[in-house]
Amino acid sequence: MNPAPNIHPIHHHTRRHFFEKCGVGLGSIALSEMLARDCEGAISSGDPMTPRRSHHGAKAKNVIFLFMAGGPSQLELFEDKPRLHEFNGQLPPESLVKGKRFAFLPKDAKLLGGMREFGTYGESRMTLSDLLPHHRKIVDAVTWLRGMKTDVFNHGPAKLFMNTGFQVPGRPSMGSWVTYGIGSESRDLPGFVVLQSGPRGPRAGNALWSAGFLPSSYQGVPFRGSGDPILNLANPKGIGPDQQRDFFDLVGTLNRERLGVTGDPEIATRLAAYEMAYRMQSSAPELMDLSGESQATLDLYGATPGGSSYANNCLLARRLVERGVRFVQLYHTNWDHHGGPTENLKKHLPDVCREIDQASAALVLDLKQRGLLDDTIVIWGGEFGRTPMGEVREGGAGGRDHHIDAFTMWVAGGRFKAGKIHGASDDFGYEVTDGAVHVHDLHATILHQLGFDHERLTHRFQGRDFRLTDVHGKVVQEVLS
Repeated sequence: MNPAPNIHPIHHHTRRHFFEKCGVGLGSIALSEMLARDCEGAISSGDPMTPRRSHHGAKAKNVIFLFMAGGPSQLELFEDKPRLHEFNGQLPPESLVKGKRFAFLPKDAKLLGGMREFGTYGESRMTLSDLLPHHRKIVDAVTWLRGMKTDVFNHGPAKLFMNTGFQVPGRPSMGSWVTYGIGSESRDLPGFVVLQSGPRGPRAGNALWSAGFLPSSYQGVPFRGSGDPILNLANPKGIGPDQQRDFFDLVGTLNRERLGVTGDPEIATRLAAYEMAYRMQSSAPELMDLSGESQATLDLYGATPGGSSYANNCLLARRLVERGVRFVQLYHTNWDHHGGPTENLKKHLPDVCREIDQASAALVLDLKQRGLLDDTIVIWGGEFGRTPMGEVREGGAGGRDHHIDAFTMWVAGGRFKAGKIHGASDDFGYEVTDGAVHVHDLHATILHQLGFDHERLTHRFQGRDFRLTDVHGKVVQEVLS
């Protein structure tokens, strides 16, 4: 249909065409706003992982988070409570449980004394159970956070809370915030890598390493322990390097043209992903090949070349930070020991401790002897702890329910105080009595050591500035050197 003769041609353009052709598309507006913000971590139209300045002088530059999915029992691992033994089998004081909520415990749940032998080790005189003999080697190398607190008592939401600062999917994970803020020093590997071990994946799945509303460049990339490190990384049959390069160059040209028109950061993500995939075809297999490690190193971790295990993943974590990867997250299941025939404290807790004890300690020792520990923060812990009250399920073996009011984590490296025991709980291990560290405080402190003011590392989404610590969090200066 021909345009009416008395109507100016501009009226035949839609509003979308107008914004697109004049060079100020909505994507461009959003990108310009992000670049203008006071956080130097905002992305540019180039490589989104380009290293950037943080807010102040950083004490560390990498993070390895050893996540024990399911909730390790602090009362069988780190907290010897004689009074809990004394009142074993009795109802807890009403003052402890009044108004409290638990995932599965009945109202008449009785106190359960710790089920392991404890000793004190190192100059710090840290208490450890017989389930963690290798941790005795690192008691004076780590900071012990014995007053941890969280808000959420169901697994999936609690894992999200520990990883993203919020209990509902859709928020960026800590690894995403870190790489958004300061990029990565690795040009041939993703800035945020996820490694998994154990009988199944963690509840909440890939929402735990999602970039949320940040550009998807910053989401975690899961690596597999055997076979191709990443699915579909190798070329299809019949496609050689020259053909692949031609394809990448053509698609890259088209994407760059479109990026120039719209300024859409997801196009920058796509460009970076193609180039990263091309480089990873050589870098990823080399990374995963442990055969070049010395036998002494393999023995230190208990790792086996070609295998798939938590021990192998700990060694891979060291290799990743050596290559400049900014954030490495290991998930190991299953720590959910409620009781019953398949998940109890008597048999299954010792089994999972044997899987992680040696390699967790080895990672700290190996980083230290290679001069990498000062620059690398290593975090160990789960989404919550376990109750002082016992839980009995079918089969009668002992267990404990989820507990959010007092549990233990540890942090090593990154200029955290070595051998520092921070925080304490009451005689039953129920409430924190000194040195409470909330999950938001832990996040604020980790970001501080990486050079961030946690209140300024923000991203505007749907009209609001979001951050990892939400509207909470304080830096725990007492644990920093």
